[in-house]
Order: sequence, then structure tokens, then C-alpha cells
Amino acid sequence: MTDRPRGGLVALCIAELASWGLLYYSLPVAVTPISADMGWSHTTVTAALTLGLIVSALAGVRVGKLLDAHGPRTLMSVGTLIGILALLLVAAAPNLFVFFLAWVLAGFAQAATLYPPAFAVVTRWYGAERTKPLTTITLVGGLASTVFAPIIAWLIDSWGWRPAYVILAGILAVTALPMHWFFLNRGWTDEMSRNSTVPSRAEIRSITRSPTFVILQIAVALATFTLFAVTINIIPLIIERGAGYSLAAFALALVGFGQVSGRFFYPAFARRTSSRARTVLLLGAGAIGLWLLAFVPGPIWLLIGIAMIAGGVRGCITLLQATAVADRWGTANFGAINGVFVAPITAGTALAPVAGPALAGVVGSYPMMAIVMAALLTGATVLSART
Repeated sequence: MTDRPRGGLVALCIAELASWGLLYYSLPVAVTPISADMGWSHTTVTAALTLGLIVSALAGVRVGKLLDAHGPRTLMSVGTLIGILALLLVAAAPNLFVFFLAWVLAGFAQAATLYPPAFAVVTRWYGAERTKPLTTITLVGGLASTVFAPIIAWLIDSWGWRPAYVILAGILAVTALPMHWFFLNRGWTDEMSRNSTVPSRAEIRSITRSPTFVILQIAVALATFTLFAVTINIIPLIIERGAGYSLAAFALALVGFGQVSGRFFYPAFARRTSSRARTVLLLGAGAIGLWLLAFVPGPIWLLIGIAMIAGGVRGCITLLQATAVADRWGTANFGAINGVFVAPITAGTALAPVAGPALAGVVGSYPMMAIVMAALLTGATVLSART
């Protein structure tokens, strides 16, 4: 445990809740009114968020290196300021080009404020005791849509989407910004930092280009992509099995509940398993869940239960992603190494919501899409045994 400021974990939880709610979930909530007002299709509006997430994945590598070298206060505060500017630009966007530009800026803000930098800070603070605080952050962050979706919807209904985004920028300014500026470290002062203030490029590359690292990266990226692609599209999958829209929508809400609930059990699971066994078991459980969603015809309540379990596995994989690097290679230069590790995972998360429907259109149905994703995740499970 090094460099941990008083109140830092609470501050990071508040900042993650606001950052996820405003820089990520605000657009899915606002997509319909924006589409209706501007005449853009839902797919076009959603593509702006996808582009931002891809930018976030690319920028995350550099963010990790800066975090290791200079500490989190300035970096995450500047990221929040960029996020505020991005939300204001969304509100003012006169055309599609400026709208997309706003979400490109939001992508840079996401890289500096969402889970990867927060995980790096917590790993630095808590060292070997990192699992519980990491779980706490993901539990709070997992509530972002629950907290902010109703607020954003109410603001849009009351004021319209443009004034709503101005208000959202103000909310980000009074929540995340002071949490980052007043409660995070200005710089690292522990012995590791005094001995090596700048991460060694050769040392980092010796890890990030090793076969074990690449295999683990591919396996976790595939797991995240496949589970997200199926569970985020659970509504049309269950409708094809005979459910009504309202029940299918309720199933999606239960998947989110399962995702948060699964994280409660991760610390105990982590204490009882090795890094490799934990990875294999979680990916294997996810693959079984996808195979069942692909082949079980009903009843609907059983499909919903399976989807909830798949959501729980997905929630645990978020924590697996947060701890996989430190479990295997320690915490030295964690920000830089983890930035490389999560880049394809973030990109996969960005592409999964649109990849699911696109693949379903190619193969003919959502259950068939689930078969393809289950096969990919099974392959990832086999790969993970080599990590």
C-alpha cells in the first residue's frame, strides 16, 4: 500500500459513477430524441459513441504511461475537463461532423477517467490488497446507468436534449472534477517512483510482446466481446424465442442486475483460485452460458435465468480484466502495461453492440449469432489455459 490519500477510494467511486453515467450512458438514453430532432438514424447516432470508444482504446496506451510517470491528479482532472468540453460541444453540435467530433473528444476523456486509469490508481494504492477496492469501484460504476438514465431522461423531457447536455456538463464539473483534483495524488512519492520515475520502454515491451501476455489479451478481449455482443442484444434473442417486448426488455434489466451481482462474489472466488484457473473457469462459464442461450428453446424464464448468469460472468470478467496484469507481472509500470492490455478489450466493447445485430443478419437469427459467439468464447477458454 503506497501513496494512498484519505478519502481517495470514495472520491474515485463518485468520479467513476459520474463519468460512466455522463460520458458513456448519456448517449444511449438520448439517442431517440437526438435522432428525431436531427433526422439522423439511430445507428448513425450510436456510431458516434462507438467511434469515441475506439479513440479511448487507442489513447489508453499513452494515458497509462503518463499515469505511471506523473501521477493521477492532473491527468484525470484534465480528462474530466475534456469531458465537460465534449458534452458542451454535443449540446451545441449544428451538424453530424461536429457531433462526431464531440464524441471523439469524449473518447479522450473516457481514456483518462473511466475504469482503466481508476484501476491503475487503486492497484498502486492497495497493492496485494487491491481486489476488494477494485470490486467496490466496479459495483459503484455498475450503478451508473441506474442512477443517471432516469435523471437524463427527465432532463431531456423537461428541457430538450441540447439544454440537458449543458446541464450534464455542469454535473460532471461539480462531481468528478473536484474528486480528481482534491483527492488524487499530485505525483507518486513511493520508493518505486524514486527509483524509476519513467517506465522503461524495453521492460514494458518485454512483457507486452511476450506470448503469455498476447494470449491472455486475446482471450479476455474475445470473452468481453462475445459476452457483451450476446447479452446487450438479449431483447431480440428472447423475442425470437417467443417472448413479448416488455418481458424481453425486463430481461435486459435483469442482465444488468446479474452483472452487478456477480461482482459481489469475485473477491471470494479470487481468494480460492489461481490466476490461470480463475481465467479458465470464468471464460468457460461464459461459453457454457452462450451455448445454452443458443440452443435452449425455453421456457422464457429459464432463458432469462441463463442470461442473468451470463451477465454475472461478464461482471466478473471486468474485475478479471482489472487484476489480470498485476496478478501475473506485478504492479511495476502497471498503468503503461495495463493500457496496452485493455486497448483491444475497449475496442471490442465498442464494436460488440453493432457486431451482434450485423452477424445475426448474416447468419439468419440471433440464436445462430449466439452459436458463433459461443464458439469464439470456447476457443478463448482453451487459449486462456496457456496463461
